[in-house]
Amino acid sequence: MHKTKIFLLLFISLSYFSFAQSKYDHREVFHPFFYPQHGNKVRSASGEPGPEYWQNKADYSIQATLDLVNHQVTGSMTMIYTNNSPDALSFLWLQLDQNIYKNNSRASATTTTQGGRWANAEYTDGYDVNGVVLTMNGKKQDPKSTHITDTRMQVWLNEPLKPGGQLQLSMSYQFKIPQYGTDRMGRLRQKYGWVYEVAQWYPRMCVYDDVLGWNTNPYLGAGEFYLEYGDVNYQITAPANIIVVGSGELLNPQECYTEEQFKRWQQARQSDRTVFIRSASEVSKVSSRPKSSTITWKFKCENTRDVAWAASAAFIIDAAKINLPSGKTSLAVSAYTEESAFEKDANDWRRSTEYTKASVEFYSRYLFEYPYPAAINVAGVVGGMEYPGIVFCGAGAMGSGLWGVTDHEFGHTWFPMIVGSNERKYAWMDEGFNTFINSLSSEAFNKGEYREPIEVGGFNANWIFSDKSDGLINSPDVIQQSNLGVTAYYKPGMMMKVLREEVLGAERFDAALKEYVRRWAFKHPTPWDFFHTMENVAGEDLGWFWRSWVFNTYKFDIAVDAVSKIEGEKGNAYLITLQLNEKMPLPVKVTIKDVKGKNYEEVLPVEVWQRGGNWKFPVSLDAQIAEVEADADGHLPDIDRTNNVWKKK
Repeated sequence: MHKTKIFLLLFISLSYFSFAQSKYDHREVFHPFFYPQHGNKVRSASGEPGPEYWQNKADYSIQATLDLVNHQVTGSMTMIYTNNSPDALSFLWLQLDQNIYKNNSRASATTTTQGGRWANAEYTDGYDVNGVVLTMNGKKQDPKSTHITDTRMQVWLNEPLKPGGQLQLSMSYQFKIPQYGTDRMGRLRQKYGWVYEVAQWYPRMCVYDDVLGWNTNPYLGAGEFYLEYGDVNYQITAPANIIVVGSGELLNPQECYTEEQFKRWQQARQSDRTVFIRSASEVSKVSSRPKSSTITWKFKCENTRDVAWAASAAFIIDAAKINLPSGKTSLAVSAYTEESAFEKDANDWRRSTEYTKASVEFYSRYLFEYPYPAAINVAGVVGGMEYPGIVFCGAGAMGSGLWGVTDHEFGHTWFPMIVGSNERKYAWMDEGFNTFINSLSSEAFNKGEYREPIEVGGFNANWIFSDKSDGLINSPDVIQQSNLGVTAYYKPGMMMKVLREEVLGAERFDAALKEYVRRWAFKHPTPWDFFHTMENVAGEDLGWFWRSWVFNTYKFDIAVDAVSKIEGEKGNAYLITLQLNEKMPLPVKVTIKDVKGKNYEEVLPVEVWQRGGNWKFPVSLDAQIAEVEADADGHLPDIDRTNNVWKKK
C-alpha cells in the first residue's frame, strides 16, 4: 500500500467523524521508569541470576507410617539445612501446613465461612510435633526455643548458623488425613478401599531469600507454595495390601510388587504403549499383593522443592515409557480405581497414561527436559493439584476433562516445580503461564483431539476485563474467590498469547520463554527477573505491556473514528483515524476494503500510541473505499467491537 506525501494530510475533508471520550494517557503507560531498581550481583538487570546469586538448601530424610484405622500419618524427619546466604541466621522458620485444618486456624476464620475450594469439610488437630532436636558442629542439643504460630514454626538456635554453615534438625510428628483437604489432599472411599492423596505431609523449610529474607506468609488455602530445593529420601510403611505411588524414583519395586507385576513394571519402562502393572481383575485378589504383613515403599527425589504420595488397596496401576529429548527416558504411571474405568470406549482413566506421556513429552521439547524419573497421575478426591513428579486429578474426570486436568497439572512441572516462583504471592506466574502452555500442548495432542485455544476477543474480553476483576499483581489470598479463575489463570494466559502472537511473534517469544526457564530452573525468580529476561532476549522494551496487564487493570478498545478523502490528491487517497478509548495500547492490524472487493492491510506497531491515543494514516486504493475494520481477526482483547468498523454510507 502506497503512502501519500505527508504535506497532503493538511488538506482533508471529513466524511465521518465521532470521537468518543478517551481515557488513554500515553505519558502514563509509556513512562520510562518502570523498574524499581537496577540489577545487582545477585540478580542481573538482564534477567539472569547474577554471579553472586544464592539460595539455601534443604535435604530431607523421612520415615512415615500410614495408619488405615485412624486415617493418620506418623513420621519422623531429619533435615539438613545449608545456609548459602551471606547472613548469619539466628532462627529458622518452617511451614506446618496441616495446621490449616484446625478449627482455630487463620484459614478457617477467613475461608471456610465463604465455602469454595479451600473450605474444610471437617477439622483435625493439625500437626502434633514433638522431639525437636538440633545438631550443630557435631553436637546434639535442644533448640533455645520453638514457637508455633498457625501454619508456621520458629526454631531459635543456640548460636547463629553462619554463612556456608550446615545444621541438622530432627523431629517426630503425626496428623490425621482430612477427608477433603482444601482441594490439595484428602481421601476418597471406593469399593475396594480408601484412596489417600497425601501432601504437605512433613514440616518444610520456609524460603530465606535475597528479596524478603524469611518468607512466612501463612497458608490460607488459595495461595500455594514457595519452597527450598533439595534431595528428599522418604519411606512409607503401610499394610501389604496397599499400593503406594510417590514423587521421584521407587527404589525397591521388586519388594513392593509381585514377581509378575515387577516384570510388567520393567516391560513398561521400554514400552510406548500402556502396560498394566496391576489390572482391574487383580484388585480383588489377595494374590495380587506380596505375602507379608507390611511393606516399606522407598523413594528418592533429587533437586526437588517438595514430594507427595498416594496410597490405596484399590489401585489399578498402568505405565508407559516417556521419551525425552536427550535420549533419556522417564516413566508415566497412572493409579486409579475401578470406579474411574467404566466407559465402553475406554475414554476414561485408561487413557491417563497416554495423556501423561504426551503432555510431558511436549513440554520437554518446548521448554526444558522433564527432570524426574516418573510422572504419576492419581485419581482421587482432589479435583486437580500438582506436586513434583506426581499430580492428583478428579476420579470422575474423563475425555476432554481428564486430558485438560492431566495436562494442566503436569504443565505445573515447569511452572513452578522447575521454575520455583513464589506461588503465595504471584499465582499468575505459575497458573497463568501454565494455562498458556496448556493451549499449545492441547493443539499438539493427537492432531488437536482436545484443542482448546485461548480465546482473546469477543465475550472473553468483556469477561476478563470486567470492572469487578482483580489485578494480576494481587496475591491469591487477596483476590476474590469468584475472580481467581480469571486473575490467576485465564487473564495471564491470554496475556502470554497476545505477547506471543501480536507483540513479539512466536519465534522471539518462544526463545525468550525457553531462556527464562533455563536461567531460573530450580531457582527463585521474581516478576522482575521474568520481565528483564523477556525484554533482553526478545529485544523489546515491554514496560508498557507489563504496566497494562500486570500492574493495572487497563482495558483495550480501538475505534475507527474517521475516514476522509484527501482533497487535491489524484486517485482514491484517504486518511483513516483510529482512537484508543481505553488505557491499554497494543499493535493493531487495520483491514481496508474497496468497492471492488479488494482488501488492503495496514499493521501499526504499538509505537503509534506513544504520543497520544489518536492516530491518523493515509492509504491509496485502486477504487473507492468501502469499509475499514480494526482487528478484523479478533486477535486483540477489544471490549467494544461495535466501533471497530466504518462503512461507506
